[in-house]
Formats: sequence, structure tokens, C-alpha cells
Amino acid sequence: MNITPASIAAVDEAITSRRSIRAFLPKPVPRETVEAILQVAARAPSGTNTQPWKVYVLTGEAKTALSRAVRAAFDDPAQRAGHAEEYAYYPTQWESPYIDRRRKVGWDLYSLLGIGKADKARMHEQHGRNYEFFDAPVGMMFTIDRVMQQGSWLDYGMFLQNVMVAARARGLDTCPQAAFTQFHRVIREQLQLPDQEMVVCGMSLGWADPDAVENTLVTEREPVAGFARFVD
Repeated sequence: MNITPASIAAVDEAITSRRSIRAFLPKPVPRETVEAILQVAARAPSGTNTQPWKVYVLTGEAKTALSRAVRAAFDDPAQRAGHAEEYAYYPTQWESPYIDRRRKVGWDLYSLLGIGKADKARMHEQHGRNYEFFDAPVGMMFTIDRVMQQGSWLDYGMFLQNVMVAARARGLDTCPQAAFTQFHRVIREQLQLPDQEMVVCGMSLGWADPDAVENTLVTEREPVAGFARFVD
């Protein structure tokens, strides 16, 4: 491979311009583009080349039906209480600095949208937008075989990152969504998932709406000195 300043800049731009987009244009994404993104993403490393990822790509009525079913469960307090994640994505006890970062991104988003801390109805509505894939033309659901262990989940993260970076290289945007995992039983029924498959997360894919205020949110990152230690 011929490494040039231009090639370095292109890769860096695809990585650093990736953001979680929460409002998409209705413009469709060609199937061949989605296939190309997934083909590139599949070059992610995995222990002994196990390639533990499985992807369900949803468009049109299939996406609408899934969104409708999940949204119905989310909007009904009685139903929502009966749904729980199959795996713990977040810690059971939050500590600093993680809780501080979580709160900041939440309130930064709500502030852009004009949602006050006491406005539970609008918070609920904004969270519910997850289940509509933020109006993206493509929704993806990722699953993993239950026999796979912790190392395969690390591999899966690299695959998901590849999907998002490959999308950016094509001018597309994404939003990875752990919010779907609470409603894995609804998703299982809608997609007729085999019993051995566990829902990892969902993802929205499409063209970012440049006029949506929520898409101006840029989250902060720790400087290298804050998380890396160089040992000579």
C-alpha cells in the first residue's frame, strides 16, 4: 500500500468526522452501497477469524413494521416494564468520570432541542426517536451467536466501527443504538431471529439532515495525555 499524506488525511477524516446523527434525510441509500460498506467492514479482525457478526438490513415496510412494534412497547408503560436487556451494556453503579460524561452528553443534546430537565414527555419522545431509526432510510440490527464469549464482543466492536467509518468515507452517517436491546423480544419476533442469536445493537444509516439542530452536537474527547501512559 502506498501511504501518502492524502491517504492518511482521508482515513483520519473518516474517523474523526464520525458522529451519532439523530436526524436523517428521506433520501434512499442504494443497496449496493450498503453491501459495499458491509464488505469493507467485514475485514475487521476477529480471534482465529471467527467473524462473529450477523447483520439484518431493514428498509421500507420491514423497517417501518419493526419501528412500529418497538415503539408501541416503548410507549406503553405496562409493556415497557416487562422488557429488559439481555446483557449489561452500562455499569450497574455509575462512578466519575463516566457518569459525568454521560450526563453532559445527555443535557447537551436536550439543551440543543430546548428540552428542560422537568420535561419528561419530550424526553420520552426524543428517546423514542431511536426506535424510528431517526427517520434514516436504512436500519440495521446486529446479532451474535450465544455461544460466543467476551473476546468475540471485542471483535464485534471493531466490525461496528468499520461499518461507521466506511459509511463516512461514502458521505453517509450513522447512529449506533444500544437502546434497541431492551426490546430484544419484540425484535426477535419481528425478524424471526433464531433462538441462538442475541441482539447486540441497532444502527441508523443514511444522509444527515444538515438543518437539524441535534446534528450540531459534537461530543468531547479526552486528550491523549488523559488516557494514555507511555512507558519507556
